[in-house]
Amino acid sequence: MNIELKEISVRELTNGYKDNNDDGVIGFGGKLDIRPPYQREFVYDVKERNAVINTLQKNFPLNVMYWAVRDSSASSAQELEVIDGQQRTISICQYVNGDYSIDGLAFHNLPKDKQEQILEYKLMVYFCSGTDSEKLDWFETINIAGKVLTEQELRNAVYSGSWVSDAKRYFSKNSRPKIGDEYLNGSANRQEYLEKAIDWISEGKIKEYMSKNQFEPNANELWLYFQSVINWVKVTFPKYRKEMKGIEWGTLYNIYKNDKLDAKVLEEEITQLMLDEDVSNKKGIYYFVLNRKEKHLSIRTFSEKQKREAYERQKGICVKCGEKFELNEMEADHITPWHEGGKTAADNCQMLCKHDNRIKSGK
Repeated sequence: MNIELKEISVRELTNGYKDNNDDGVIGFGGKLDIRPPYQREFVYDVKERNAVINTLQKNFPLNVMYWAVRDSSASSAQELEVIDGQQRTISICQYVNGDYSIDGLAFHNLPKDKQEQILEYKLMVYFCSGTDSEKLDWFETINIAGKVLTEQELRNAVYSGSWVSDAKRYFSKNSRPKIGDEYLNGSANRQEYLEKAIDWISEGKIKEYMSKNQFEPNANELWLYFQSVINWVKVTFPKYRKEMKGIEWGTLYNIYKNDKLDAKVLEEEITQLMLDEDVSNKKGIYYFVLNRKEKHLSIRTFSEKQKREAYERQKGICVKCGEKFELNEMEADHITPWHEGGKTAADNCQMLCKHDNRIKSGK
């Protein structure tokens, strides 16, 4: 990994500045991609933005920035891209460009000497070049503090190219098709929707998938897959509930997409489970109705009072082995199992020694 510290003047940075909206933002004589496809949208508020300019005007030091030197094989007119410092950079460029004013004074309203002072201000910039893995390690290091990049934004930095640009069109931009948002946690702008889609299609091998597709002309495969997942969810579970947000739908789709599932039967069971007070994890119901694993439901446990009552009733004797134990050596168990209709109630509680209970539970 090669890391070189350089001084870049505001004059050099803002030379050739252009904001082409969704098509990107460039500066530094057209050589710097200020807002690469993976970067967050501009989120500084007025106070933060103005603080950047005040720092320049007072000749106070501004936090160091990081630019990546792009691979010469990448299909881009820009040789460099901003990795850390995008919002400071845009704040500076917009002010010099006359896009906003501070206390009623735009850049062009300032006296010539004040303009020159800003333009000659030296920014400290690290130019970073190296292999993909080296850059990813470095980016993770420099984003420990502050308004950090998400893990997916870091990956997008490493595997930037035509594929990421097209994927953002579907999963990140404000103008993206609003498909599946109600089933996803996180933020589209922070690349979390994109991350989830890649995670699903790659079955957890996100970096491998992105590396393989980095210079593909489009992300059609990912977009078609994601639509298939959402359509499967809507057909299989047509009644939407808030508990459906954030479920690993792609993982379930990958496993059960070819099963002949009856949406009506599933809905009837889901309704019953939603009303069952012993089911603590309502979100887990959607996993349970497909794989029948009770662990997803977090069945309500017996209270300490119920355990004590059962222990005293049994006089400390384990109902399986007939041996006597201290209370802390025993565990509560349903006499009639939950899946057979047994409730987590005092009259359905029995105490087993830990050994017998774990044998019975298959633990």
